[in-house]
Amino acid sequence: MSRETNMTVGRPTKLILGLAVPLILTNVGQQLYTVADASIVGRGVGVEALAALGATDWLYWLVLWTVQAMTQGFSVLVSQTFGSNDKKGLRKAITMSVLLCAAVGILLTVAFVSSAGWLLHLLDTPENIYDGAHIYLTMMYAGTLITMAYNMAAAILRALGDGKSPLIAMFTAGCLNIVLDLLFVIRFGWGIPGAAAATLLAQLFAFAYCVIALRKIPAASVEKPDWQPDSSVIRRLCHLGLPLALQHFVIVISGIIMQAVINTCGFVFLAGFTATNKLHGLMDCSASAFGYAASTYTGQNWGANRLDRVRMGVRSTLVLALSFSALLAAGMILFGRHVVALFISADAANAAEALSVAYDYLVVMSTFLLSAYVLHTYRSALQGMGFTTAPMLSGLTEFAGRVGASLLLTRVIGERGLFYTDAAAWTFAAVFLAASYYIQLFIIRKKGLTYQNTK
Repeated sequence: MSRETNMTVGRPTKLILGLAVPLILTNVGQQLYTVADASIVGRGVGVEALAALGATDWLYWLVLWTVQAMTQGFSVLVSQTFGSNDKKGLRKAITMSVLLCAAVGILLTVAFVSSAGWLLHLLDTPENIYDGAHIYLTMMYAGTLITMAYNMAAAILRALGDGKSPLIAMFTAGCLNIVLDLLFVIRFGWGIPGAAAATLLAQLFAFAYCVIALRKIPAASVEKPDWQPDSSVIRRLCHLGLPLALQHFVIVISGIIMQAVINTCGFVFLAGFTATNKLHGLMDCSASAFGYAASTYTGQNWGANRLDRVRMGVRSTLVLALSFSALLAAGMILFGRHVVALFISADAANAAEALSVAYDYLVVMSTFLLSAYVLHTYRSALQGMGFTTAPMLSGLTEFAGRVGASLLLTRVIGERGLFYTDAAAWTFAAVFLAASYYIQLFIIRKKGLTYQNTK
């Protein structure tokens, strides 16, 4: 049975949902890495250990989100060449993506491993959690090539319409991560280093599975001549991938500034904030899943010159994403207190205070979750069409919203003003990207391009 999916024919809603659901489950599996780490370390080691992991969140996301954005950008060319049935171009897009990822991965590893301690000091990480945070961050930075390899392999599979293989890989790896966490952290008593080791080994397994899946797809079968460097393809990939990486880099910088503010609030507030931040990843992963689905769908249809289907796909994605976000937000508000309690031992000192911080933050985040889904839909649609300027600039709007809220609201309503930082960032970026998308459609119409009739 063919693993790839041609999205240039068929009902957009069915196609997008068919790719988005496996992506959601895949992203949930990926988030299980950090959730398992936080839950097992928080309950098995203590609140200070949980705070130590939380102190590394944005610093690790500086690499993780940059890697994910870059690989998603590279995969746009894969989906476009697949949609246009350009077999040679598809093979070149795959091989040049791999070479670029290897080069960038090595540079990121060297740069961030050597600067981990400096970054933690820059954020005024509390002394009582610094050692644990430094160990965890250094180990995760050292595994950047593993993270890069998995995300590139999974992005290529998704660009070809195969959302099931990354799902199986990540679900299995997520279960493996939990088993290794229990073994390394609890049984062997390795604590925070054990949590990092479990995560990296599970990611390595996920990468290996995705490579096996790629080898079974005829369209992704490459030969020795395909590995010959092609400057024109490399330039095209850089045009698609680097702006997205820069966009997420800017977004994470805003989070790092916010993290510095959070670190001044004490480790109890930091522990509660960390508990909800782990759920933030689970809540946002479904938003990014609909975005990835929109990007793949849009890329294939843009490559096939099916501009009518591009518009229909964006509308379908919005309806699906908004419906899902409403259900998820309601569930978190109703049952979130029990969920965040999974991260905090009831016997720990200051547990009640940390739990209160976590749930209050979760309610605010859930209320504004709608904005996150809107922003991912429009950003990914623009990326799939090959327009990278607006998505890159949207990083600046998120920066303004997050930094502005963290610096201003804390002065007005105190430390709980930090709960509104993501809400402000999402809302500003969603408005900007929606406007950019419809302006781009207007420009296309002004140029006299017509939309084919969809059957």
